[in-house]
Amino acid sequence: MRDGIVITGMGVVTPVGIGVDTYWENLTAGVCGIGEITQIDTTALPIHRAAEVHGFHPKDFMPTRLALDLEPYQQYAYAAAEQALAQSGLQGSTRVGIVMATALHGLTIITKTQTRIDVRGQSAEPKLLTKCMGNLAACQFSIMHQITGPSLTVSTACSSGGDAITMGTMLLRSGMADAVVVMAGEAAICPAFLQSLDKVGALSATGESRPFDVTRNGFVTGEGGGALILETESAANARGAKPLARLLGAANNTDAYHPVSPAPNGAGAAACIRLALADAGLTPEGIDYLNAHGTATVKGDIAEACAIRAVFGDLPVTVSSTKGATGHMMGAGGLTEVITCVQAIRTGLLPPSLGLTEQDPECPLHLTGPTAVQQPVHAAISNAMGFGGQNSCIVVGRYQE
Repeated sequence: MRDGIVITGMGVVTPVGIGVDTYWENLTAGVCGIGEITQIDTTALPIHRAAEVHGFHPKDFMPTRLALDLEPYQQYAYAAAEQALAQSGLQGSTRVGIVMATALHGLTIITKTQTRIDVRGQSAEPKLLTKCMGNLAACQFSIMHQITGPSLTVSTACSSGGDAITMGTMLLRSGMADAVVVMAGEAAICPAFLQSLDKVGALSATGESRPFDVTRNGFVTGEGGGALILETESAANARGAKPLARLLGAANNTDAYHPVSPAPNGAGAAACIRLALADAGLTPEGIDYLNAHGTATVKGDIAEACAIRAVFGDLPVTVSSTKGATGHMMGAGGLTEVITCVQAIRTGLLPPSLGLTEQDPECPLHLTGPTAVQQPVHAAISNAMGFGGQNSCIVVGRYQE
C-alpha cells in the first residue's frame, strides 16, 4: 500500500479575508470581495470592477527589505506560505520541496516598465527580472526557511494552483520529498490584461460574478494567494504533526480542443474528474461536495455542468462556486478553492454561490444558494480549468488515523 498524503498547514490571502479563519468566516457569511477598482485608473477602460485584496501588509509576513523586492503576486504567495508553514510546524530541509503556481506572474510590472520606457523615457529598474519571474517567490521562501529540496514552478493558466498540488503529490509519491510547500500567487489587475480579456468576451460587462445564473455574462478578475503543506502520512506522524485533512487524489488532463474555449460537452473535464476519483479510490457516490470552477462565463459554466453531470448523473452531490465572492483569482484560485473544500470537511458548512439568483436550466446541478448550507462532508472535489484546455481535479477527505 502506498503512503497516504496529508495536509498539515494552510494559508490564504484573498479579497474576502487574509488568513484561513477570516477567509472562511467571511466566505460562509456571504461577504463579497468585488468592488470598484482602486489600484489603477479605469477611466479609459471598459472594466471598472474587480476583486482586490484589501488590508494586506506584507511586512506582517516578511522582512521590510524582502517586501520591497517582491511584486504583489509574489508577496501574496509568500504570505500564504508563511501562514501554512507556521500552522504545520514544518522545518526546512533537503527532504522538503516547493511547488509555486502562477498563471500570469510578472505581467503587471512588465506592462508598467514598458510604459516607463516608451512614454516617460525612463529605464527598467534593476530588479525587474526577479520581480517578473514566476519562480522567485519560491526562491525567496526557500532562502528564508532553508528549504533545499526540489523546487518547481507551474504555469498552466487558471488550473495552475490545482496542478501545483498534483505536482507536489507526484514529488511525495516518487520519494523525492517527504513534505512539499505548495504556494500560489496572482495580482494582474492591470489595463493590458483587463483589455485583453474584455476583447475575447471573458469579463463581465456589469462587474458582477454570477456563476451558473441565467444572466451571467463573464467573470470578474480577482487576486490573492494560497498555500498548502503536503506531507506523506508517515513523515507527518514521525514528527508529531496534526493533519487537517487527507489529499486523496489528483489529476490533470487537456481538452485538446481550443486555446481559450472549453470543449462544449465537457468531455475533458469529465475525464479529469474520473481520473482523480480513480486515484483516490472512490466512486462518485463517495463525494459529498464539489467546488466548481464556475467562472460565470456562458460557455464555461455549461461545459463544466455537462462534465459534472456526466460523472455524477442524478447523485445529489452539492455544488457551489465561490467566485461570486472572490472573483476569479486565476492560478491562485485552484489552491484557495481546495482550502475551501478542506474547511467544508472540517466545519460541515458549504459556502454559498453568491450571484446565483436564477439557475440556468442548462446547468442542472445541486447548487447552494445565497446562504451557506450545513451538511456533513467526508470527501470533496475541487475543479479548476484554464485556457489551453487545462483541467485539474483535486480530491480531499476527512482525516482519520
